[in-house]
Amino acid sequence: MDFLRRAAKTWVAKLLLILLVASFGVWGISGSILQNNSTTVVSVGDEKVGPEEFYLAYRQQVGAISQQFGRNLTTEEARAFGIEDQVFGSLATNAALDQQASELNLGVSEKRQGVILSQQPIFQDSLTGQFDQGTFRRVLQNIGMSESQYLTISAKEATRSQVTEAVSDGFKIPQTLLKALAEYRTEKRDIDYLVLTPAILDEMAAATDEQLKTYFDANIARYAAPEYRKISYLKLTSEDIIDLDGVSEEAIVQEYEARQSSYSTEESRAIDQLTFKDDVAADAALAKLNSGTSFDDLLVEEGKTASDVSIGTFTKNRMPDQSLADAAFSVPAEGGNTDVLKGTFGPVILRVSKIEPAVTRTLDDVKEDIRRQLALIAAADTLLDVHDAYEDDRASGLTLIEAADKQNLKVVTIDMIDRTGADDKGVAVEGIPQSREVITQAFESDINLETPPINIGSEGFVWFEVLDIIAARDRTLDEVKDRVSADWLAAETEAALVAKADELKKQLDDGKTLAAVADEHTINLEKKIDITRGAPDAVFNLATIEAAFAGPIGLTTVAPDASGANQVLMKVVAVNVPEDALSDQAITQNLENFNAVAGNEVVGQFVSRLQSEYGVTVNRELASHILAQ
Repeated sequence: MDFLRRAAKTWVAKLLLILLVASFGVWGISGSILQNNSTTVVSVGDEKVGPEEFYLAYRQQVGAISQQFGRNLTTEEARAFGIEDQVFGSLATNAALDQQASELNLGVSEKRQGVILSQQPIFQDSLTGQFDQGTFRRVLQNIGMSESQYLTISAKEATRSQVTEAVSDGFKIPQTLLKALAEYRTEKRDIDYLVLTPAILDEMAAATDEQLKTYFDANIARYAAPEYRKISYLKLTSEDIIDLDGVSEEAIVQEYEARQSSYSTEESRAIDQLTFKDDVAADAALAKLNSGTSFDDLLVEEGKTASDVSIGTFTKNRMPDQSLADAAFSVPAEGGNTDVLKGTFGPVILRVSKIEPAVTRTLDDVKEDIRRQLALIAAADTLLDVHDAYEDDRASGLTLIEAADKQNLKVVTIDMIDRTGADDKGVAVEGIPQSREVITQAFESDINLETPPINIGSEGFVWFEVLDIIAARDRTLDEVKDRVSADWLAAETEAALVAKADELKKQLDDGKTLAAVADEHTINLEKKIDITRGAPDAVFNLATIEAAFAGPIGLTTVAPDASGANQVLMKVVAVNVPEDALSDQAITQNLENFNAVAGNEVVGQFVSRLQSEYGVTVNRELASHILAQ
């Protein structure tokens, strides 16, 4: 430091300082130093929102949405979600309420603020339920806020609440509106209708070349070829480097002997259990069985079914009642029964309805399975070595194909693939590992650019490389003529069906009945009883129902059906509104919510009026500068 101070006093340092000052005089001071010198991001009347408050509100909103997505949003994504505008709106609302509170000389005493603070659950001790100073400080430290900042924000929020509560608290929805809501909710209608399908139309003539060209020119963007990319990829998992021949016969035998018990299956038996009230009844039943009565006939006599007495299939050591296991597994054949046994709930007779014998798979039976398991284990042990060797080969200058060949990995080349994963015929390309990530990154990469591997689960990798980029272009009519013909026919058919439906509706309006229309076109006349606004089905979707509720009784109208391929010609034949609609349980239960929603709407209108009177200014340039930094 002493050296620097001495150097600063020399004529050399003074000359450099003079030159620096002169340079500002010649070239001027950079605009970036002077721009954004305003310290207000949002202002409403005399209320100013500074950069720190704006950035804190912005980060809180981004954090809330990021939590929903499970990852942090980028600035571009946040802008796409309109988060900046949401924050501007929220800050402008708060500023308008602050300005109103200031004009009304409202505030919060320290005592009241202390009460509010003590009532915040986040600051309370989990055992006592009382405010805890240590918890309060830890929470603020975790969110990066000082005590003074929190108390200032808390006081403002409490003051704003005085304004909003004065406007909305105790607000009750008017009875007229409540009655309208109740009737809207409970209204039911009976509808007579016909489903008009393209079958009622005359056969459509094939399009002329001129019609196809006109249709194609009007919809040329629909048939444009998207950008395609030619890519090569290779996959590295244990399966890709498995060496079955590298597993010795000796290793297979050792593995089999070490795990022989896992290749054996114990005998299991399906057991039926018939329980009796006492020994006399059980002995009588056993006598019948011994004299030739079948177990099934005995069940009928006892008023039981097979499902009533079946207790399941078990191995001997898994029988629910081990005291019966020996007897059950001593029955010599399927269908046989035991003598009378002492069960948990009284005397029982067991029947063995099915026997699955014990099975031991020999070495020859499982040899190839063992070979594959051992080969996969060995491959997993060397997988990272292959990964590192491949990366070293790429770093030394080898191409993807050359490095893959050196490690005996298979390279797959896809000549054309678009962002959706389809080829130039519109068919989805199958088999790409981690396909969504590979395709997304491929369209963010460039030709022959080496890219890092993409993980496949926890133990695999996939590498890719873009070999070519085929730019998006407009296709010619000849390339897509079949598609254009089909689309033209579909569009013409839809238009013709709509026109036919409108024509039939006009006939109804002129006095013709739906039944007459149905007979004339051999269509079934159908009816829906007591439909409500919120109950779509396979024919009436919400849009169809909305059309059915768009007018009074006698309304005739047309709307697409739920499939979108047909038209529904309908007539409202009954409108049913319960006289006691206001007593509807849903209305009663949600009355408090209705009042709250209506109160919030009034507050929203109040805030809009305040902002109109005070004026709102948003410095977007400063906001962008803050976010960029």
